[in-house]
Amino acid sequence: MADVTEVEALKASLRGARNAAAALSDVARRVDGVDPHQADVAQDDLDALQNLTLANAIAAQALRGFVESMLKRRGKIAQASVEGSGGIEE
Repeated sequence: MADVTEVEALKASLRGARNAAAALSDVARRVDGVDPHQADVAQDDLDALQNLTLANAIAAQALRGFVESMLKRRGKIAQASVEGSGGIEE
C-alpha cells in the first residue's frame, strides 16, 4: 500500500471540514425558516445541531492542526503556536 502524501492528507482534511460544514446547511435552512415570534426550533433540529456543530468543530480543528504542522515543518510559524496554546498567545 502506498504512503499517503501530505497533499492527499490535506485534501482529505479539507473534504472532512467541507462535508461537516455542508451538513449544517440543511438544518440552517429549517432554522432560518422559523418565525421567532410564532414558533420554536424543532427538537430534531436542535439534536441535529448539537451533533453537527460538534462534528464541524472537530473537523475544523483537525484541519487547523494539520495546516499548522505543515507550516511549522516549513519554518513559517513558531513551535509555541502548534503545541498546547491553540495558537493563542497569553
